[in-house]
Amino acid sequence: MSRPLKDKNSSAKAEPGRPPAGTLPIRVPEPVTTIDRIVLEIRKFIASAIFFNTKAADRVGLGLTDMQMMHMLQLYGPSTPTRLAEWTGLSSGGVTVALDRLEKADFIRRDRNPEDRRSVLIVLLPVRMRKVAAMYEEVEAETRRLLAELPQSDREAVVRFFEKLRTARPDGRAPENL
Repeated sequence: MSRPLKDKNSSAKAEPGRPPAGTLPIRVPEPVTTIDRIVLEIRKFIASAIFFNTKAADRVGLGLTDMQMMHMLQLYGPSTPTRLAEWTGLSSGGVTVALDRLEKADFIRRDRNPEDRRSVLIVLLPVRMRKVAAMYEEVEAETRRLLAELPQSDREAVVRFFEKLRTARPDGRAPENL
């Protein structure tokens, strides 16, 4: 186990097996509880998913932000740039730049918003999305296979957990309409 970096202003006590609050561990401590194990596995999964998405983005000539923007559009459907900014946490300028790159690469188009003529809807173009979808088919199939091995009650618990996790924010506010 590595030694944590001590914050000289921290006087908080640590729970057993954990570095004191305010310390910066050089390496994640070995898990002590089941919750520790879950948190560690989530972090490993996120890191692995980011690298996979980066590789997928590279294969189609995009950056990771562009790929994640496409994932949001796949998951939630056509959207306004404002809504994409809310969902992603990007600035309006950052969203515009990403959308410009996606439009130039023929992954999206901007349509008039029928609900607000001052606005546009960002729509994915299915022809270009086929190549992207093909890269994820094997991963999705393996995920489905692994989930099928779990009892139904465990699968329901996984769904409930991820629904809560998705809406969790450090400030305690859930993002709207996700």
